[in-house]
Order: sequence, then C-alpha cells, then structure tokens
Amino acid sequence: MKLTIARNSILVVFLLFVGMIGYGQAGNKDMEKLIDQQFKLAANQYKLLEKNVPDSMMPKTLNNKTNKVEVSNTKWWCSGFFPGSLLYIYEHTNDQEILNIAKKRLAIQEKEKHYTGNHDLGFMMYCSFGNAYRLFKNPADKNTIDTAAASLTTRYRPQIKSIQSWNKNQNFNCPVIIDNMMNLELLLWVSQNGGDQRFREVAINHANSTLKNHYRADHSAFHVLDYNLETGNFVGKNHQGFNDASAWSRGQAWGFYGFTMMYRFVKDEKYLQQARDIAQFLLKHPNMPADMIPYWDFNAPNIPNALRDASAASIIASGLLELSRYTSGKESKSYVAASRKIIEKLASEEYLAKPGENGGFLLKHGVGFFLANSEVDQPLTYGDYYFLEAMHRYKEWVLK
Repeated sequence: MKLTIARNSILVVFLLFVGMIGYGQAGNKDMEKLIDQQFKLAANQYKLLEKNVPDSMMPKTLNNKTNKVEVSNTKWWCSGFFPGSLLYIYEHTNDQEILNIAKKRLAIQEKEKHYTGNHDLGFMMYCSFGNAYRLFKNPADKNTIDTAAASLTTRYRPQIKSIQSWNKNQNFNCPVIIDNMMNLELLLWVSQNGGDQRFREVAINHANSTLKNHYRADHSAFHVLDYNLETGNFVGKNHQGFNDASAWSRGQAWGFYGFTMMYRFVKDEKYLQQARDIAQFLLKHPNMPADMIPYWDFNAPNIPNALRDASAASIIASGLLELSRYTSGKESKSYVAASRKIIEKLASEEYLAKPGENGGFLLKHGVGFFLANSEVDQPLTYGDYYFLEAMHRYKEWVLK
C-alpha cells in the first residue's frame, strides 16, 4: 500500500511537470476549444435544470435513486450558486435566455440580504449578486451586497475574533467552520468599494484566528472549531470528515481558496504563504490521485476505492489559478498546470454529464456529507459553480 501511494505521489509531480512543458499555441487553442464547449453545454444543461426547479426554489442536487432534482428554498446555503453559475454561462455565451433565467432567480434571492441565520451570506449573495454587479454595475445589486455584508457581521463574536458559523445546537456551542473563509470575500469587497471599513477588520480578525487555531502542523485544517465564548477555549473537530484527525477534502479546498482570496484584498504575506503551504499539502499529498480529483477525505479508510469529490476538485482548480497570479516562474506554472489537469479531467466523460442527463447539472460525482449519507456521489451546485469559475479564470487569465 505504501509503495502504491509513493508511486501515485511521484506520478502527480511528473504529470504536472509534463503539463508545464506542454504549453504552446496549439495547447492553448485546444484548451480554449474545450472551455468554449463546456460553456455551450452548460447553457443547454442549465436551461433543462431551470425546467426542473419550481420558480420559488433553487436547485440542490439530483437524487440518483429517483432521478429527480432536489430543491431548496433561498435560505439554503447553496442558493446563490445557481444564479451565479447562470451569470458565468451568460458571460461566455451571450445567451439571452440564460440571462433571463439568471435575472428571474436573482429576483427571488434578493430578499436574503437580510438573512442572519448562519454565516453563508457570501455563498448566497456574493456568488450571485457579486457576479451580477461585476457584469452590469446596477446600483441596486451593490446595495444588496452591502446589506448582506452588514447582515453577516451580526454573527461576529469579538470574544474569539471570529464569525460564528451555525447557531448553538445539541452538537456545538459556538461552531466556526473552515468554509467561513469563503464568506470573507463579501466583507472585503464591500469595504474596498465604499462600504464600512469595520467589515475589513472583521474579515482580517477572522482569517487570523483561523490561521492560528484551525490549522495543524502539516497545513491541513479541522472542519469545525467549537468555541466556549466565556473562556475562548475550543475543540477541533471534523464534522464532515472521516474523523477528527483526518483531512476532509472540501474543507482543505475552502481554506486554500479563502487564504488565496485574503491575499488578493489585504496583500499580507502571511496569507500568501498559508495558501502556498496548503497548495503543497494538496498537490504533494501521497493520497492525491494522479488525475488530481481528490478522494472525499485524504484519510478515507478505503483508499484507493474511496469516492472522489468533484466539487473539491473544482474549488482547488479555481484557487490554483488565482494563486498562480501571486507567484512566479516554475511555481506559478505548476499551479496553472495542475488546474488545467483538473479542468480537463472534470470535462471528461467520467465526470461530465452527457447532454440532457444529470437533471441539468454539469458535474457528476460530488460528495456532500458522506458520514450522514447526504448528497453522496451526486451533482452539487457548488461543484458546477467553481468548475465554471475555474474555466472562466483560465480563459481570462491564461489564454488572453
């Protein structure tokens, strides 16, 4: 087993090196063609997905047993990914029907700018309205984003210098989860664009607490830190990971993307170094498969037969492209090569839906909450969103 793992690690490094030397005009044209094909497929798939979702709801996943699309209300943490994905698709296809669907879905999402039930306002409102404002500069969309940021800061707990993720429940006292790094983008963007500078302070405090408390010596992260607000003490747990000592793959992806994003806004070198360290943990991990689609947990007990998580892969691919912009030389090229490898694999028959299938979702084989048997080996809206974002970034940052 150890010999097999070592060989896999060597193979990953070798393939990344091959990818680095495989650039050129021909390779770029092939990649541009592949990306254009994916966005055309996405337009048709998302028109189908729209038909499978009631007007007042958002898509969530496809139940593999019933072959029916499962939906959520707009308060579900994934609710912003559908309109956000539609906007990426429109940007690359100029398909007016897709834009009309996006506007329709944004209209039902807008009210959640006042939501304070958990920390997911970034996913819900910035992935949706952030993209809308980036494309169209509608002042009303900016107001929505500003209001959502203010709502998110109501969950800030100065005692621990962190944003509380979920409300107190039978399992947790004051949980702070690694996913929350992603929601800081909402706060930083608003503070950078005329909003309250306190939002930036909250985001920096949260990132610093996460850097100090969430990470182990090998640069892997716990999923949850459960704090005692009176003492400041905490216990690290992996609520969605295999066990408390394991490295849940999507959690590692959230943290990696989050610290890369923090450097974009704050330009603090410790965030850049943290992103680089996490990237090395991911890319050089002996349990990272050669095709770069991680197992649902890097320490899953049945590797190499454990399920892969396409959603974690898409988040990593997008984050690697941003990290490549803050590094140089062989290091930067290695991140681009790794991202390209992931994108190409996700665009293969193994992971990509055939036209008219998968309920309208793009990617297959996502893993939501494995231990609870929830959304296991199914399409996930955030898997699609970050796959589209990764391709958008590749086209804008690498091919142009």
